[in-house]
Parts: sequence; C-alpha cells; structure tokens
Amino acid sequence: MKTLVAPSSLRCSISSTTSRIHDFEIDRLSFITKNGRISSSTSLISHSKSSYIFSATSTSRRRPPPISAMASSTQAPSQSASSGDATADVFQLIKAHQEKAARLPPIEEVKTILHHGMRGVLSTFSQKHDGYPSGSMVDFACDAYGSPILAVSSLAVHTKDLLANSKCSLLVAKDPEDRTDLVITVHGDAVSVPKEDTDIIRTAYLARHPDAFWVDFGDFQFLRIEPKVVRFVSGVATALLGSGEFTTEEFRAAKVDPIYQFSKPVTSHMNKDHSDDTKLMVQHSTSVPVDFAHMLDMDSLGFNVKAGYQGRSFKLRIPFPRRAENRKDVKTLIVEMLQAAKSPVS
Repeated sequence: MKTLVAPSSLRCSISSTTSRIHDFEIDRLSFITKNGRISSSTSLISHSKSSYIFSATSTSRRRPPPISAMASSTQAPSQSASSGDATADVFQLIKAHQEKAARLPPIEEVKTILHHGMRGVLSTFSQKHDGYPSGSMVDFACDAYGSPILAVSSLAVHTKDLLANSKCSLLVAKDPEDRTDLVITVHGDAVSVPKEDTDIIRTAYLARHPDAFWVDFGDFQFLRIEPKVVRFVSGVATALLGSGEFTTEEFRAAKVDPIYQFSKPVTSHMNKDHSDDTKLMVQHSTSVPVDFAHMLDMDSLGFNVKAGYQGRSFKLRIPFPRRAENRKDVKTLIVEMLQAAKSPVS
C-alpha cells in the first residue's frame, strides 16, 4: 500500500508500510499587512497519523478572496493590522482543531464512500477508435466485498469495449461540485457475473437503484469490476494535494462504516429544522464564530459541515465526544454536544 495523505477535503496523513511523509507545507496563506496590502506567509507543520487540515472551497468559479478581504480598503492602517491579526487567529484556530479531529481510517472512508456511491465515470479501451480511451457516465452498486457492479446493455458502446478488453477504471467523486473533495478511482477488470450469483447481485443493484426496471430486459447483463488497485486523491487545486492507493486484499478486508448510512435523514433534519443548533455546535467545537454551518454527512466518529465566515466558505470536521454505536446514539451525541455548546460555562 502506498499512501501519502488521507482522503477527505479535511486533509490527513497516515503511516505507510512503504513510506511516510513527515512534513508538508501550508502554502501561501494570505494576510493583510499594516499598509492594507496582501502578503503571503508560508507555515510549515509536521504531521503524524492523526494530522489533518481544513480546505477552503467556493461556489463560484473565481478563487474567493481570503478571509482577510473583509477588511475595507478605507480602513485606517491600525484597523487593517487588527483585521490581519484576527484573520491569522482564525486560521490558527481552524488548523489546531482540524489536526485533532477524529476521522475514519482512510481505507475505511474510501470503502464507505464507494459503497454508498451511485454514479461514476467508466473508462474503457475504445474498440472503434483503436488506442484511445472512451468514457461513459454509468450507474453502479457494490457487492458484499465492495466491488462495483454494472448493469449494461449489449447495445452500449462501453459494453462492447469491455467484452473485447476487460481492463477499465471507474471514477467516483464524493462531491462532484467540489473538486477539492475526495475522488476515488477503481482500476480493475470487468467480468460477467456468474448465473448462480445473479439474484444476489440483482438485489444489491436494485437496493441502490430501485427504479432500474430495465435490468430485466433481455439485452442487459451484470458485470463486476474486480479491483486490482483502488486509488484516491484529494486536495486538487489547494495547497495540500493528497493521494494514496490500496491493494485488492486491503480493500476487501476494509469495513464500511455503519453510521454513514444515516447521513441523509439526519443531516436533512438538522439543516431543515436545527440549522442554528448546528452553527452553535460548530462554534463551540472550533471556537470560530462561523456565520453558518450546513451539515453534509456523518460517520461513527463525527460529522462534516460546510461553514462560512466573513464571505469565505470551507469544510470542517466536527468530532463526536465518542464513537456512535447506532442511529439512536447519534441523536444522543448531538444532544450532548448542543447542551455543552449552550452551557453557561461555554
């Protein structure tokens, strides 16, 4: 296994049997100087198995201004300096918090995201255009071992490609709208599902795609992508570019997090009915006075949010006080966190 940095928009580093990166740079954080001009500071931090850092994102195509851009150009030099100091303090608070925030092991996160994925980009060797790759957007599900399952028509170009050359890859993005978030690529061989396994595979596929009635059409069949290497990358277009890969054996042995399956109902409820409570928990956990916090997903060790501060948005990891054992326990933990955030002592 070759792993440099853990997958997630909240970068992490993990130990490897083959190599370990001991240092990385937080590249060019921008601050306001006394005269109101933007300057850059490079901060070097060492990291270990539990190291992480946040990554900032934006909904616009343009790169968003640094948080320090909240300082007005009409401010007096002393005001700008104070604003710059405040900006540095915010970055330090976030960095210190994210370094300690509990997360799933990288391989477990990768397998969990892939298990709950539904759609990806399938790359095959084109039969029509010899020597060139071909790409298709496809739906998929995973079998009990985490291998992607495809339901393909004999009329489809990618099916013809795979029957001629089984080598392929499937790319799955955790958040297709955020290029800095986790992206997984499964490299493997697409093989036909044996007849005796068809019923089990059909059930697994329809559990993920209940409206896929066409899987029973005569020209459709199930193919399983048997992984050779599972690779991940995160932090594209940020100061921290992380990547790593796992072998077939490592990937098959990894577990799917049991709490992630509750992400959609829990986060939908929190964002609809308790958005202020989420913001309060994030403020209490990070000590950063965020303007908003939108819950994204969760697992046994915590939840992820997209938060905003002075016009800048970024993703943060918020750890639970302890591991969640089931859905009811998730509610208990959230209530505990909210009570702590509302405590007069806090």
